[in-house]
Amino acid sequence: MTPERFQAITNQYRRFRIGIAGDFCLDRYLELDPSRREVSIETGLTVHNVANVRSQPGGAGTILNNLAALGVQQIVPLGFAGDDGEGYELRRALAARPGVALDYFLQTAERRTFTYCKPLVLENGKPPRELNRIDQKNWTPTPASLTAQLSANLVRAVPSLDALILLSQVDEPETGVLTKGFLAAVAQLASAKPSFPVLADSRHGLAGFPSVIFKMNGFELAAATGLSATAGLPSISKAAAELARRNGRPVFVTLAERGILGASPDGQTEHVPAHPVHGEIDIVGAGDAVTANLGAALAAKATLREAIELANAAASIVIHQLGTTGTASVPQLQSLLANENERALPPHA
Repeated sequence: MTPERFQAITNQYRRFRIGIAGDFCLDRYLELDPSRREVSIETGLTVHNVANVRSQPGGAGTILNNLAALGVQQIVPLGFAGDDGEGYELRRALAARPGVALDYFLQTAERRTFTYCKPLVLENGKPPRELNRIDQKNWTPTPASLTAQLSANLVRAVPSLDALILLSQVDEPETGVLTKGFLAAVAQLASAKPSFPVLADSRHGLAGFPSVIFKMNGFELAAATGLSATAGLPSISKAAAELARRNGRPVFVTLAERGILGASPDGQTEHVPAHPVHGEIDIVGAGDAVTANLGAALAAKATLREAIELANAAASIVIHQLGTTGTASVPQLQSLLANENERALPPHA
Protein backbone atom coordinates (compact mmCIF):
# COMPACT_ATOMS: atom_id res chain seq x y z
CA MET A 1 0.00 0.00 0.00
CA THR A 2 1.36 3.41 -0.92
CA PRO A 3 1.50 6.21 1.70
CA GLU A 4 -1.03 8.11 -0.41
CA ARG A 5 -3.55 5.26 -0.30
CA PHE A 6 -2.97 4.81 3.43
CA GLN A 7 -3.85 8.46 4.01
CA ALA A 8 -6.80 8.36 1.61
CA ILE A 9 -8.32 5.41 3.50
CA THR A 10 -7.58 6.34 7.11
CA ASN A 11 -8.45 10.04 6.73
CA GLN A 12 -12.05 8.97 6.15
CA TYR A 13 -12.33 7.34 9.57
CA ARG A 14 -12.78 10.73 11.22
CA ARG A 15 -16.17 11.21 9.54
CA PHE A 16 -17.54 7.67 9.90
CA ARG A 17 -20.37 6.43 12.09
CA ILE A 18 -19.93 2.68 12.65
CA GLY A 19 -22.30 0.41 14.56
CA ILE A 20 -21.32 -2.69 16.54
CA ALA A 21 -24.06 -5.20 17.34
CA GLY A 22 -23.13 -8.06 19.60
CA ASP A 23 -22.01 -9.30 22.97
CA PHE A 24 -20.39 -6.55 24.99
CA CYS A 25 -18.68 -7.64 28.15
CA LEU A 26 -16.65 -6.14 30.96
CA ASP A 27 -12.95 -6.99 31.10
CA ARG A 28 -12.05 -6.51 34.76
CA TYR A 29 -8.35 -6.84 35.54
CA LEU A 30 -7.34 -7.51 39.17
CA GLU A 31 -3.67 -6.53 39.45
CA LEU A 32 -2.14 -8.71 42.17
CA ASP A 33 0.91 -7.76 44.21
CA PRO A 34 2.77 -11.04 44.96
CA SER A 35 4.82 -9.34 47.70
CA ARG A 36 1.59 -9.03 49.73
CA ARG A 37 0.60 -12.69 49.39
CA GLU A 38 -0.87 -14.17 52.61
CA VAL A 39 -2.22 -17.45 53.91
CA SER A 40 -5.80 -17.48 55.16
CA ILE A 41 -6.03 -18.41 58.84
CA GLU A 42 -9.49 -19.87 58.27
CA THR A 43 -8.80 -22.03 55.22
CA GLY A 44 -5.02 -22.32 54.90
CA LEU A 45 -5.36 -21.21 51.25
CA THR A 46 -3.26 -18.53 49.57
CA VAL A 47 -4.74 -15.02 49.67
CA HIS A 48 -3.93 -12.76 46.68
CA ASN A 49 -4.13 -9.06 47.51
CA VAL A 50 -5.35 -6.69 44.80
CA ALA A 51 -3.18 -3.61 44.31
CA ASN A 52 -5.28 -2.12 41.51
CA VAL A 53 -8.50 -2.78 39.58
CA ARG A 54 -8.95 -1.63 35.99
CA SER A 55 -11.95 -2.22 33.79
CA GLN A 56 -12.38 -1.87 30.05
CA PRO A 57 -14.94 -2.93 27.45
CA GLY A 58 -14.39 -6.51 26.25
CA GLY A 59 -15.99 -8.87 23.72
CA ALA A 60 -17.65 -6.60 21.15
CA GLY A 61 -16.22 -3.82 23.29
CA THR A 62 -12.73 -4.79 22.15
CA ILE A 63 -13.79 -3.99 18.57
CA LEU A 64 -15.16 -0.70 19.90
CA ASN A 65 -11.83 0.04 21.61
CA ASN A 66 -10.03 -0.49 18.30
CA LEU A 67 -12.43 1.72 16.35
CA ALA A 68 -11.92 4.44 18.95
CA ALA A 69 -8.14 4.05 18.61
CA LEU A 70 -8.54 4.50 14.84
CA GLY A 71 -10.27 7.84 15.43
CA VAL A 72 -13.71 6.84 14.11
CA GLN A 73 -15.94 9.85 14.65
CA GLN A 74 -18.89 8.03 16.22
CA ILE A 75 -19.26 4.44 17.40
CA VAL A 76 -22.73 3.06 18.10
CA PRO A 77 -22.96 -0.04 20.32
CA LEU A 78 -26.12 -2.13 19.93
CA GLY A 79 -26.27 -4.54 22.83
CA PHE A 80 -27.11 -4.85 26.50
CA ALA A 81 -25.72 -4.93 30.01
CA GLY A 82 -27.33 -6.14 33.21
CA ASP A 83 -28.83 -3.86 35.82
CA ASP A 84 -25.94 -4.65 38.16
CA GLY A 85 -22.61 -3.28 39.34
CA GLU A 86 -20.75 -4.78 36.41
CA GLY A 87 -23.29 -3.16 34.06
CA TYR A 88 -22.58 0.21 35.66
CA GLU A 89 -18.84 -0.34 35.16
CA LEU A 90 -19.33 -1.44 31.55
CA ARG A 91 -21.46 1.57 30.62
CA ARG A 92 -18.95 3.89 32.28
CA ALA A 93 -16.07 2.22 30.42
CA LEU A 94 -17.93 2.46 27.09
CA ALA A 95 -18.83 6.11 27.66
CA ALA A 96 -15.19 6.92 28.42
CA ARG A 97 -14.14 5.98 24.89
CA PRO A 98 -14.12 8.92 22.46
CA GLY A 99 -17.03 9.11 20.05
CA VAL A 100 -19.20 6.44 21.70
CA ALA A 101 -22.97 7.06 21.59
CA LEU A 102 -24.97 4.86 23.97
CA ASP A 103 -28.43 5.71 22.59
CA TYR A 104 -29.04 2.09 21.52
CA PHE A 105 -27.26 0.28 24.36
CA LEU A 106 -29.80 -1.28 26.71
CA GLN A 107 -29.59 -1.95 30.44
CA THR A 108 -31.93 -4.67 31.66
CA ALA A 109 -32.72 -6.56 34.84
CA GLU A 110 -33.48 -9.65 32.70
CA ARG A 111 -29.77 -10.28 31.99
CA ARG A 112 -26.57 -10.21 33.98
CA THR A 113 -23.56 -8.37 32.62
CA PHE A 114 -21.19 -10.65 30.72
CA THR A 115 -17.91 -10.29 32.65
CA TYR A 116 -14.38 -11.64 32.29
CA CYS A 117 -12.57 -11.21 35.62
CA LYS A 118 -8.83 -11.59 35.02
CA PRO A 119 -6.45 -11.88 38.01
CA LEU A 120 -3.06 -10.60 36.82
CA VAL A 121 0.18 -11.11 38.75
CA LEU A 122 2.54 -8.16 38.35
CA GLU A 123 6.14 -8.77 39.41
CA ASN A 124 9.01 -6.36 38.88
CA GLY A 125 11.11 -7.26 35.87
CA LYS A 126 8.70 -9.94 34.64
CA PRO A 127 5.86 -9.89 32.08
CA PRO A 128 2.32 -9.89 33.52
CA ARG A 129 1.04 -13.39 34.33
CA GLU A 130 -2.68 -14.14 34.16
CA LEU A 131 -4.20 -16.62 36.62
CA ASN A 132 -7.42 -18.61 36.12
CA ARG A 133 -10.16 -16.32 34.81
CA ILE A 134 -13.51 -15.99 36.60
CA ASP A 135 -16.45 -15.44 34.22
CA GLN A 136 -20.05 -14.30 34.63
CA LYS A 137 -22.33 -15.27 31.73
CA ASN A 138 -25.96 -15.80 30.85
CA TRP A 139 -26.96 -19.45 30.42
CA THR A 140 -30.66 -18.97 29.63
CA PRO A 141 -32.13 -17.75 26.30
CA THR A 142 -32.33 -14.01 25.73
CA PRO A 143 -35.97 -12.97 26.32
CA ALA A 144 -37.96 -12.41 23.11
CA SER A 145 -38.97 -8.94 24.34
CA LEU A 146 -35.31 -7.93 24.64
CA THR A 147 -34.52 -9.29 21.15
CA ALA A 148 -37.44 -7.23 19.81
CA GLN A 149 -36.02 -4.08 21.42
CA LEU A 150 -32.56 -4.79 20.00
CA SER A 151 -33.99 -5.42 16.52
CA ALA A 152 -35.98 -2.19 16.64
CA ASN A 153 -32.83 -0.31 17.67
CA LEU A 154 -30.99 -1.84 14.71
CA VAL A 155 -33.65 -0.60 12.28
CA ARG A 156 -33.50 2.90 13.80
CA ALA A 157 -29.69 3.08 13.86
CA VAL A 158 -28.72 1.72 10.43
CA PRO A 159 -29.83 4.65 8.18
CA SER A 160 -27.16 6.89 9.74
CA LEU A 161 -24.35 4.27 9.80
CA ASP A 162 -21.47 3.85 7.34
CA ALA A 163 -20.90 0.21 8.34
CA LEU A 164 -22.11 -2.42 10.82
CA ILE A 165 -20.00 -5.01 12.61
CA LEU A 166 -21.52 -8.12 14.22
CA LEU A 167 -19.81 -10.14 16.95
CA SER A 168 -21.11 -13.22 18.74
CA GLN A 169 -19.06 -13.97 21.86
CA VAL A 170 -21.39 -16.27 23.83
CA ASP A 171 -20.78 -19.96 24.49
CA GLU A 172 -24.42 -21.03 24.52
CA PRO A 173 -26.53 -20.26 21.41
CA GLU A 174 -29.42 -17.80 21.80
CA THR A 175 -28.11 -16.38 25.11
CA GLY A 176 -26.59 -13.18 23.69
CA VAL A 177 -27.52 -10.39 21.29
CA LEU A 178 -27.20 -12.21 17.95
CA THR A 179 -30.18 -14.52 18.36
CA LYS A 180 -32.07 -16.00 15.40
CA GLY A 181 -34.61 -13.21 15.76
CA PHE A 182 -31.98 -10.48 15.64
CA LEU A 183 -30.15 -12.12 12.72
CA ALA A 184 -33.44 -12.20 10.81
CA ALA A 185 -33.55 -8.40 11.15
CA VAL A 186 -29.95 -8.23 9.91
CA ALA A 187 -30.85 -10.41 6.91
CA GLN A 188 -33.66 -8.03 5.94
CA LEU A 189 -31.28 -5.09 6.25
CA ALA A 190 -28.55 -6.76 4.17
CA SER A 191 -31.06 -7.66 1.46
CA ALA A 192 -32.50 -4.15 1.32
CA LYS A 193 -29.06 -2.43 1.29
CA PRO A 194 -26.69 -4.77 -0.60
CA SER A 195 -23.91 -2.15 -0.85
CA PHE A 196 -23.96 -1.41 2.90
CA PRO A 197 -20.96 -3.12 4.56
CA VAL A 198 -22.01 -5.62 7.25
CA LEU A 199 -19.10 -7.66 8.65
CA ALA A 200 -19.76 -10.68 10.88
CA ASP A 201 -17.55 -12.65 13.27
CA SER A 202 -18.49 -15.38 15.74
CA ARG A 203 -16.36 -17.42 18.10
CA HIS A 204 -18.39 -20.54 17.17
CA GLY A 205 -18.53 -20.07 13.42
CA LEU A 206 -21.00 -18.31 11.16
CA ALA A 207 -23.48 -21.11 10.48
CA GLY A 208 -26.97 -19.61 10.55
CA PHE A 209 -25.74 -16.09 9.78
CA PRO A 210 -27.24 -14.23 6.81
CA SER A 211 -25.20 -13.54 3.67
CA VAL A 212 -22.98 -10.70 4.88
CA ILE A 213 -19.21 -10.21 4.82
CA PHE A 214 -17.66 -13.10 6.74
CA LYS A 215 -14.54 -12.93 8.90
CA MET A 216 -13.49 -16.38 10.10
CA ASN A 217 -10.44 -18.47 10.98
CA GLY A 218 -9.14 -21.51 9.13
CA PHE A 219 -10.95 -24.02 11.34
CA GLU A 220 -14.27 -22.19 10.86
CA LEU A 221 -13.76 -22.12 7.09
CA ALA A 222 -13.04 -25.86 7.16
CA ALA A 223 -16.23 -26.52 9.13
CA ALA A 224 -18.29 -24.37 6.76
CA THR A 225 -16.94 -25.82 3.52
CA GLY A 226 -15.79 -29.36 4.32
CA LEU A 227 -12.19 -28.34 3.71
CA SER A 228 -9.48 -30.30 5.50
CA ALA A 229 -8.18 -28.47 8.58
CA THR A 230 -4.63 -29.13 7.34
CA ALA A 231 -5.25 -27.73 3.83
CA GLY A 232 -2.64 -25.56 2.14
CA LEU A 233 -3.11 -22.00 0.93
CA PRO A 234 -4.29 -22.93 -2.61
CA SER A 235 -7.13 -25.06 -1.19
CA ILE A 236 -8.02 -22.42 1.42
CA SER A 237 -8.09 -19.77 -1.31
CA LYS A 238 -10.39 -21.90 -3.48
CA ALA A 239 -12.76 -22.68 -0.59
CA ALA A 240 -12.92 -19.03 0.51
CA ALA A 241 -13.63 -17.90 -3.06
CA GLU A 242 -16.46 -20.43 -3.39
CA LEU A 243 -17.99 -19.31 -0.09
CA ALA A 244 -17.71 -15.65 -1.17
CA ARG A 245 -19.40 -16.50 -4.48
CA ARG A 246 -22.24 -18.31 -2.65
CA ASN A 247 -22.78 -15.46 -0.21
CA GLY A 248 -22.33 -12.69 -2.76
CA ARG A 249 -20.06 -10.98 -0.21
CA PRO A 250 -16.31 -11.02 0.56
CA VAL A 251 -14.83 -13.59 2.95
CA PHE A 252 -11.76 -13.00 5.12
CA VAL A 253 -9.86 -15.90 6.71
CA THR A 254 -7.33 -15.37 9.50
CA LEU A 255 -4.55 -17.96 9.43
CA ALA A 256 -2.47 -17.15 12.55
CA GLU A 257 1.23 -17.03 11.63
CA ARG A 258 0.33 -17.46 7.93
CA GLY A 259 -1.45 -14.09 7.84
CA ILE A 260 -4.87 -13.30 6.35
CA LEU A 261 -6.53 -14.41 3.13
CA GLY A 262 -9.43 -12.64 1.48
CA ALA A 263 -11.78 -13.60 -1.35
CA SER A 264 -14.39 -11.62 -3.26
CA PRO A 265 -17.54 -12.93 -4.96
CA ASP A 266 -15.99 -12.44 -8.40
CA GLY A 267 -13.26 -14.99 -7.61
CA GLN A 268 -10.47 -12.57 -6.72
CA THR A 269 -8.29 -13.71 -3.82
CA GLU A 270 -5.51 -11.99 -1.89
CA HIS A 271 -3.14 -13.34 0.74
CA VAL A 272 -0.93 -11.18 2.96
CA PRO A 273 1.59 -12.95 5.23
CA ALA A 274 1.78 -12.07 8.92
CA HIS A 275 4.35 -9.57 10.16
CA PRO A 276 7.43 -10.94 11.94
CA VAL A 277 7.14 -11.53 15.69
CA HIS A 278 9.54 -9.69 18.01
CA GLY A 279 9.89 -11.06 21.54
CA GLU A 280 7.06 -12.27 23.77
CA ILE A 281 3.49 -11.98 22.47
CA ASP A 282 -0.10 -12.21 23.73
CA ILE A 283 -2.66 -13.06 21.02
CA VAL A 284 -5.71 -11.99 23.08
CA GLY A 285 -7.61 -9.31 21.18
CA ALA A 286 -5.81 -9.77 17.86
CA GLY A 287 -8.91 -11.14 16.12
CA ASP A 288 -11.03 -8.21 17.28
CA ALA A 289 -8.37 -5.75 16.06
CA VAL A 290 -8.55 -7.48 12.67
CA THR A 291 -12.35 -7.20 12.64
CA ALA A 292 -12.32 -3.49 13.54
CA ASN A 293 -9.75 -2.64 10.90
CA LEU A 294 -11.48 -4.66 8.20
CA GLY A 295 -14.78 -2.95 9.01
CA ALA A 296 -13.33 0.58 8.92
CA ALA A 297 -11.29 -0.08 5.76
CA LEU A 298 -14.25 -1.58 3.88
CA ALA A 299 -16.39 1.41 4.85
CA ALA A 300 -13.67 3.56 3.26
CA LYS A 301 -13.93 1.52 0.02
CA ALA A 302 -10.49 -0.05 0.46
CA THR A 303 -9.59 -2.87 -1.90
CA LEU A 304 -9.48 -6.45 -0.68
CA ARG A 305 -5.69 -6.33 -0.33
CA GLU A 306 -5.62 -2.90 1.32
CA ALA A 307 -8.14 -3.99 3.95
CA ILE A 308 -6.07 -7.11 4.69
CA GLU A 309 -2.82 -5.13 4.93
CA LEU A 310 -4.34 -2.77 7.51
CA ALA A 311 -5.87 -5.62 9.50
CA ASN A 312 -2.63 -7.62 9.45
CA ALA A 313 -0.67 -4.63 10.74
CA ALA A 314 -3.19 -4.07 13.54
CA ALA A 315 -2.92 -7.72 14.63
CA SER A 316 0.88 -7.45 14.77
CA ILE A 317 0.72 -4.33 16.93
CA VAL A 318 -1.83 -5.83 19.33
CA ILE A 319 -0.08 -9.16 19.95
CA HIS A 320 3.01 -7.31 21.16
CA GLN A 321 1.01 -5.58 23.94
CA LEU A 322 1.25 -7.72 27.09
CA GLY A 323 -1.09 -7.77 30.09
CA THR A 324 -3.98 -6.07 28.31
CA THR A 325 -6.33 -6.48 25.37
CA GLY A 326 -4.61 -3.98 23.11
CA THR A 327 -5.49 -1.68 20.24
CA ALA A 328 -3.75 -0.18 17.23
CA SER A 329 -3.92 3.50 16.27
CA VAL A 330 -3.54 5.05 12.83
CA PRO A 331 -0.03 6.42 13.64
CA GLN A 332 1.03 2.96 14.84
CA LEU A 333 -0.28 1.36 11.65
CA GLN A 334 1.44 3.98 9.54
CA SER A 335 4.77 3.44 11.30
CA LEU A 336 4.64 -0.35 11.00
CA LEU A 337 3.67 -0.33 7.34
CA ALA A 338 6.31 2.30 6.51
CA ASN A 339 9.01 0.24 8.24
CA GLU A 340 7.91 -2.92 6.41
CA ASN A 341 7.95 -1.09 3.08
CA GLU A 342 11.49 0.18 3.75
CA ARG A 343 12.69 -3.34 4.53
CA ALA A 344 11.09 -4.59 1.32
CA LEU A 345 12.91 -2.08 -0.88
CA PRO A 346 15.93 -3.44 -2.81
CA PRO A 347 19.34 -2.26 -1.55
CA HIS A 348 20.94 0.68 -3.37
CA ALA A 349 23.49 -0.29 -6.00
